[in-house]
Amino acid sequence: MKMNVQSVNFTADQKLINFIQKKLDKLENHFDNVIYADVYLKVQNTSEKENKVSEILLSIPGDEIICKKKGRRFEVGVDECVSSLERQLQKRKKKFNPQVA
Repeated sequence: MKMNVQSVNFTADQKLINFIQKKLDKLENHFDNVIYADVYLKVQNTSEKENKVSEILLSIPGDEIICKKKGRRFEVGVDECVSSLERQLQKRKKKFNPQVA
């Protein structure tokens, strides 16, 4: 799967990008037709501690799925997004292929 990472208001290090790639690769276990993933990481300039926004846009044949989470760390936000995307992909798979349990 092709992955594009954009970081706003900071520069993402290679360790974070590798973490995101590893998590997104797990999505292919559930749905093998993922075309690409756009990952947007943003640091908001607020006094709140939960100022890091993780957003993942997943492109699949005929549609796009999006998830957005806000938290203290990007790793937690990406992990929550991937879990949400897994559930969405499983629902979509059941909807279009009722034989799959």
